[in-house]
Amino acid sequence: MATLELYSKGANVWVPDPDAVWVSAQLLQDYRSGEKHLLLQLSNGNEVHYPVGSPSDLPPLGNPDILEGENDLTALSFLHEPAVLHNLRVRFLDYSSIYTYCGIVLVAINPYDQLPIYGEEVIDAYSGQDMADMEPHIFSVAEEAYRTMIRSGKNQSIIISGESGSGKTVSAKFTMRYFAVVGGAAQQTSVEERVLASNPIMESIGNAKTTRNDNSSRFGKYIEIGFGRKGDIIGANMRTYLLEKSRVVFQASTERNYHIFYQLCASRELPEMRSLKLDAPENFRYTNQGGEMQIPGTDDLSDLERTRNAFTILGVQPDQQMELFRILSAVLHLGNVNIQASGRSSDREDRSLAVFSKLLGVEGSQMAHWLCHRRFAVGGEMLVKPMTGQQAVEARDALAKHIYGQLFAWTVQRLNSALRAQQGRTKSFVGVLDIYGFETFERNSFEQFCINYANEKLQQQFNRHVFHLEQEEYVREELAWSRIEFSDNQQCIDLIEGQLGMFDLLDEECRMPKGSDESWVRKLYDQHLNSKPHPHFRKPRMSNSAFIVLHFADTVQYECDGFLDKNRDTVFEELINILKASFQVRCFSFFFHLSFHFFCTSIHPKHNFPAHCSFFWASQFRQSLQMLMETLNSTTPHYVRCIKPNDLKEPFLFDPKRTVQQLRACGVLETIRISAAGYPSRWTYEEFFSRYRILLRGPQSQDQAQASCRQALPQLIPDPDQYCFGKTKVFFRAGQVALLERLRAERLRVAAVIIQSQVRGWLARIRYTRILWATLTIQRYSRGALARRLALILRYTRAALVIQKTYRMMVVRQLFFMIRHATVTIQAFTRGMLERRRYRLLVAERAAVLLQATVRGWLARQAYRRVRAAVVFMQCCIRRKAARRQLLKLKSEARSVERYRELNKGMECSQLLKLTALAWPCPLSATASLSVCASDIRVDSALSLAPGLPASVLFLCVRQADCSGDQARARSLCSAAVTAMKAALKKHVSDIDMAALWLKNICLFHDLLTQHSPKQAGSAFIYFLLPALLESETIQGLSGSAVKLAVSRKRAGSDPRTVGGEAPTMASVLRELGALHTALTQQALPKTLMEQAFHQLTYLICASAFNSLLLRKDMCSWSRGLQIRYNVSVLEEWLRGRGLQAGGAVATLEPLIQAVQLLQVGKKTEADAQGIVRTCSALSSQQIVKILTLYTPHSDLDERVTLNFIRSVQGLLKGRSNSQPSQLLMDVRRVFPVIFLYSPPPVLSAEQLVIPDSLKISFLRKA
Repeated sequence: MATLELYSKGANVWVPDPDAVWVSAQLLQDYRSGEKHLLLQLSNGNEVHYPVGSPSDLPPLGNPDILEGENDLTALSFLHEPAVLHNLRVRFLDYSSIYTYCGIVLVAINPYDQLPIYGEEVIDAYSGQDMADMEPHIFSVAEEAYRTMIRSGKNQSIIISGESGSGKTVSAKFTMRYFAVVGGAAQQTSVEERVLASNPIMESIGNAKTTRNDNSSRFGKYIEIGFGRKGDIIGANMRTYLLEKSRVVFQASTERNYHIFYQLCASRELPEMRSLKLDAPENFRYTNQGGEMQIPGTDDLSDLERTRNAFTILGVQPDQQMELFRILSAVLHLGNVNIQASGRSSDREDRSLAVFSKLLGVEGSQMAHWLCHRRFAVGGEMLVKPMTGQQAVEARDALAKHIYGQLFAWTVQRLNSALRAQQGRTKSFVGVLDIYGFETFERNSFEQFCINYANEKLQQQFNRHVFHLEQEEYVREELAWSRIEFSDNQQCIDLIEGQLGMFDLLDEECRMPKGSDESWVRKLYDQHLNSKPHPHFRKPRMSNSAFIVLHFADTVQYECDGFLDKNRDTVFEELINILKASFQVRCFSFFFHLSFHFFCTSIHPKHNFPAHCSFFWASQFRQSLQMLMETLNSTTPHYVRCIKPNDLKEPFLFDPKRTVQQLRACGVLETIRISAAGYPSRWTYEEFFSRYRILLRGPQSQDQAQASCRQALPQLIPDPDQYCFGKTKVFFRAGQVALLERLRAERLRVAAVIIQSQVRGWLARIRYTRILWATLTIQRYSRGALARRLALILRYTRAALVIQKTYRMMVVRQLFFMIRHATVTIQAFTRGMLERRRYRLLVAERAAVLLQATVRGWLARQAYRRVRAAVVFMQCCIRRKAARRQLLKLKSEARSVERYRELNKGMECSQLLKLTALAWPCPLSATASLSVCASDIRVDSALSLAPGLPASVLFLCVRQADCSGDQARARSLCSAAVTAMKAALKKHVSDIDMAALWLKNICLFHDLLTQHSPKQAGSAFIYFLLPALLESETIQGLSGSAVKLAVSRKRAGSDPRTVGGEAPTMASVLRELGALHTALTQQALPKTLMEQAFHQLTYLICASAFNSLLLRKDMCSWSRGLQIRYNVSVLEEWLRGRGLQAGGAVATLEPLIQAVQLLQVGKKTEADAQGIVRTCSALSSQQIVKILTLYTPHSDLDERVTLNFIRSVQGLLKGRSNSQPSQLLMDVRRVFPVIFLYSPPPVLSAEQLVIPDSLKISFLRKA
């Protein structure tokens, strides 16, 4: 019970409600001990009087607002049902978060919608991350199981349970997909593909449509995924439990049979399926009883194609698949065999019986006879007696269920054979248990009884495991603890499986020759009501054919009709013998050997009833369940509880009644109760000191946090039983954190009042000073205005006198200037006329002289040209005659020169190669030797070589082979050289210097051959960079004073992980990047390639950090955004300082920059929303809404983002263009294309190369 002082005016409490289960209310007055009523105001504004008989009747208190939307329910201050329900509702409806932790349990609410949170980018984001650092997700549980298995070598189990339609199958599929991705085989085998291919097969033959779920698993399965020593998947194994065989012959209204039957009917027009004589599902009795032939949004024909492809992947040949389909089709035709009231098959239905007999290769007459007759042993003689019509129908349905059950078992065995580990012995495994949750219907029968019994066993194992984890935590912290009492359901389990329990009495009644359901119920009444009354067994008042069991989750009434028949699961031996004689179905050799071994025995010597099962179904199920429990107890379990939020299958619709019912049934509330019985609130001393330092007295220092906490807590909480000090944490009882929050709020309120009084006095003094200053200022300005007015009048008077004087002077000057201008103008015109006359005479004289000079020069040039042309013609004639004589002489000498060149052919090429290439002494062995040499160069030797030496040697060899004319050898050498360099690059990908060396050689080899080879090495810095970029506190003290409640606390039950060495910082990251840049520079890598390499690296950094930011709620705060922005700016400055921004390395950081800016801007007004939409141009709408949803205040000065603001932003984002990517997370596997710009290398010759002996390439020699 919480402290009574917390029930004060303004406190929030929860009161029961018939519709919403719990509603929030606020206290309007303080509660005093002894009062009989509480005055409350409900959330709708109504005031009510809540009756309080005693302090134990007080309503549950609400948690502080800062804890609203917590991703771990055990972190809540008050642990009770309404707090759990409200937190799940807030996360599901307001934050669209379907996953929530509850200690070691992951609560998954089915959204009935497709969410973009399961892509490969999400898998990459969760891979290698700690469970406590990330937002709740099914991938987080899978990662925890996988890493724990790798680290400790112990087997793991993931137990997924829930009602039908709650999403168990989907959760199991995503878990297996996660293992297939992170545990990929080293040799890229098809093991992961085969593991995933088992899902569509098991869904087709084991899933069906029910009233609650369109794809309900009608069986339980436990899949063991085996891993090798390197953590890669090497095999798998599947175990199934309690297949609902009765669905084969009967379906309730609006339900369907198993999917495979409708898939076969939909494919009846395919050529290979025509021999099966199938028809529409409306025409088969086994598929038309529910009235639902089609599921909206599904295509049975395409589903069958997917099932057949899965069979092919698992190695089932097409002929074997057709045998399976033939058996399934025979089951459908068997259901159409009409049985008359006399126990004989009708002639009208001979066609169905004939098709059934033909498909299975049995005699139709024998099958018709033994469907309507049974054999008895009387006095050592065998008698044949006809059965009634009802008995014959039951025999037909029993045969159909038996065939389908054995076909299901054969399929599981075949899948296990295909999934069995082939590479070696499995080191460890992770088991995924997809099992039915607790079920209760209006009419409950044998199947519900077995299902609820299995849930009783699983709940007991769950309770004990949770209790064990609590004890481990207390022992690890060296607490003095007392045993926690929790509800153990061992009595209910003993009622079912104990000595003379319900299963024993059921098996005993099945062995009786005239046993019946009524007699079995009477034995239950005698044993558990009359003889030894059992607290978990009751009898209904109005029925003698039913019984009531008080399960841990609910009280269930079972109807006894059909218990004995379903437990016997009887199939007559004669029908089995007929099927064993079939010769057309090759898989029957195993099929009926298994069936006969388990289900048929010889006739009992003391009873005259036919041979039937001595190993009853309930006993089989109990033994298989016991084996499952032993397996689970030998592993480390991880729990996933799936919740169905509504029965209408509507997306994001929350029904509190259905949710609370499932929370009670799946054990989530039991986890809360066990946690609340001990110390549910756990803080490290540093967290407690940061949050409540204002309550501490004396000197305060972060280094003395533990001592300060130990000294201050006894004064804050007088009752020492309400808290306990551990080695690294301080533990609190339920409600004590809320008490501390109240004390902290009161201390802050008192401090605020003092600050307000001081501020108000300061403001009053400031106001008085301003009024006094304003008065003096007004006086000063008034006197100044009067003085300025007098001065203005004086200035106007003086100005008038000056204007008059100036005007008179201007008039006289204008007259003077006009007379002078007229005189000057007359003089100018006269002088100009005289000068123009003299100029005309001079021009005429000059033109005559120039004309004479031009004519004389033209005549002289004409004479010179005639003389020069005559001289040139004479020279040409003489030279042509000399040339003819020289040509005749050269023709006579041509024959001797051609012979000389023929005898010495090849000498010029040899001389050229001697200067520019290397000779090729051996035909083919040199190619392999050169490749091995390229890939096996030692690191120390390689780094001492001249830049580009290996590429130069390889190119000269290729060029020599090409010059020799051997094209095949040239192509072989070129291919071997490229392959060897790629292998060397992949071999040394983790070595920065060697990676830079081979990147340089690939680039140079490309330039020499003018070819393209875009292979690049990946980044090895991601896991090192992320903590430094997101968590490194370069700005010291920024987050020390703003620690959120329950920040960075490890979840209960998670394994403690020791961190080796110091946390990475931005300085260490820049050192690593500097080492990479130095290695690339030393190898003289071209600037364009270096820019592209850092462009790819910065994109990986940005994508990984951005995805981690979206998946970690503790990162979405103002202080953390400021810190990340500073770290990114440091990285930007480093890139710009080395001139790498031209290749786009800085531009790729824009999404991360805008994300952290979104954390820092205001998020309240409409203007803020418009600013966010304008600023975050590189983020998609989903990413912006996700960051706003995850934003968490880390101080009392900050507030959460309201839903109205988020909706306002969403409305503005709808009008934005759709150029942004639609996915939530960035694709960390994106690889930018590499562009090799061709730059002609210098002329290469063999004499320029200095080849050290350490390379061991003596097989090459200089020609």
